[in-house]
Amino acid sequence: MGMKTFKKVLPRATYALRKAVHSRQFCDFMVEVHSPEEEVVIALGSNVGNRIHNFDKALSLMKKSGITITRHACLYETEPAYVTEQPLFLNSAIRGFTKLGPHELLRVLKQIEKELGRTEGIRYGPRPIDLDVLFYGKYSIKSEILSVPHERIWERPFVVAPLIDLLGTSIDTDSAATWHSFSGQFGGISEVWKKLGGETSIGKEGLRRVLPIGDHLWDWSKRTHVMGVLNLTPDSFSDGGKFISVNAAVSHVRLMISEGADIIDIGAQSTRPLAPKVSAEEELMRLMPVLKSVINIPEAEGKLFSVDTYHSKVASEVIAAGVHFVNDVSGGRLDTDMFSVVAGLGSPYIMMHMRGDPSTMQNKENVSYEDVCKEVAKELYSRVEEAEQSGIPSWRIIIDPGIGFSKTVEQNLEILMGIQTIRKEIAHRSLAMSHAPMLIGPSRKSFLGKICSRSDATERDPATIASVTAGILAGANIIRVHNVKDNLDAAKGGPDMVRVPAPDYPPLADLLMSLPTLSSHHRPRWNQPSVEILEQDPHRHPPPTSLSMSK
Repeated sequence: MGMKTFKKVLPRATYALRKAVHSRQFCDFMVEVHSPEEEVVIALGSNVGNRIHNFDKALSLMKKSGITITRHACLYETEPAYVTEQPLFLNSAIRGFTKLGPHELLRVLKQIEKELGRTEGIRYGPRPIDLDVLFYGKYSIKSEILSVPHERIWERPFVVAPLIDLLGTSIDTDSAATWHSFSGQFGGISEVWKKLGGETSIGKEGLRRVLPIGDHLWDWSKRTHVMGVLNLTPDSFSDGGKFISVNAAVSHVRLMISEGADIIDIGAQSTRPLAPKVSAEEELMRLMPVLKSVINIPEAEGKLFSVDTYHSKVASEVIAAGVHFVNDVSGGRLDTDMFSVVAGLGSPYIMMHMRGDPSTMQNKENVSYEDVCKEVAKELYSRVEEAEQSGIPSWRIIIDPGIGFSKTVEQNLEILMGIQTIRKEIAHRSLAMSHAPMLIGPSRKSFLGKICSRSDATERDPATIASVTAGILAGANIIRVHNVKDNLDAAKGGPDMVRVPAPDYPPLADLLMSLPTLSSHHRPRWNQPSVEILEQDPHRHPPPTSLSMSK
């Protein structure tokens, strides 16, 4: 057996650290390790069978085999490389820890591939699953069966894209610093990604980010999607009691779909400030008769449905009934079982920022921020971390900054105009989550009423249109609204405005006041944050065409 090489890269290593290194024998190979666990990056690919199912099964088997997954990249649908006459691939990567040695890890991954039906075939050819070790701790490994990092890793956009997702703009571990050094570029892996096209390559040349919904893939980036609101509550702030009956609910869903809604969000518990809690059982009593009717109407074909709940029991029941998304205003804080349940359901999860609960969210301590955008980003990402460690991949998470929830009037405006700040803050820890779909829901909320002197929620639609337009310009992907028709026009027109030079874009409150239907003599007295217009913003989208779903 030939000589094998295992080189440990120890940037800025001290004598004490070197002294701590000890030897461990793996399969007749002498490997140096410095701790019981090593941080690893593993790439995933699939283009045979149910690709999403293959990924889910592979992740499950990895966890059972001694790999603790801490972070997931985005999910990409990509054109095949080298052997081009084959189906499109799904690609992603995970970051985690393991006590397995490098060759033990390789054997485990090969066994998982075998269990999922992979057989020996042509190199670079079709496969139900492909699992590759991209990085193993700080080691550079060269042997007859394992090369880490792989010599061709830096030429493959479908590998580098998910790899860079797993890293933040801030280097968070010594291992991550070493991985950057492996690239041989002064700017690290970020420089490699830039040379391959970077963000400008997403959405073209066979590389697009997608979110799995059942067996289909949703490309949310092509346009702004409109989510219409259906309240089945007697006490909602906007339309409480109007759609309690099944017939009224079905009629309203038909109306919203005819007006252009892509998603219908159904809620059976009010989350307005000071709203009383409703049990999961009562929620289900309100929801299930309506769900069974609306999901099966002919007009619903090709549309998506979500349910607004923070009860894991409700989430489980409605997904089983055919709902696509779980929309949780609490981000998993009000039901400790929510993350594990959603992980098991395999459904997309809308994670909203809120402090406290609806009865306490507007308390003084819950609206105290030094920098609302940065703190919302930090608190949202802390929930994302826990969700990922509970088994919800980041590629199934949609984030919502929680406009109207534990925010003052001024803070809601800052959030609307600070979406890019929120994304940039999240990017320090995870570039994957900085690219996640973002939902905003300012529709008819009280802060708009205070700005415009409109006590009747139904009179706040013009202000809502101004708000969602600002949010779309800042990078929102989904707008949650009561008035679908008029806000759809904003979703169509908003992205086109980005193409027009706007050197003195007015603050949102001034936009609201300029609308002819709104009061002009009650202007807010706070300092308005400015809107930053970016020359190139990957989160701004062309006008809507049709819902983009692929099998």
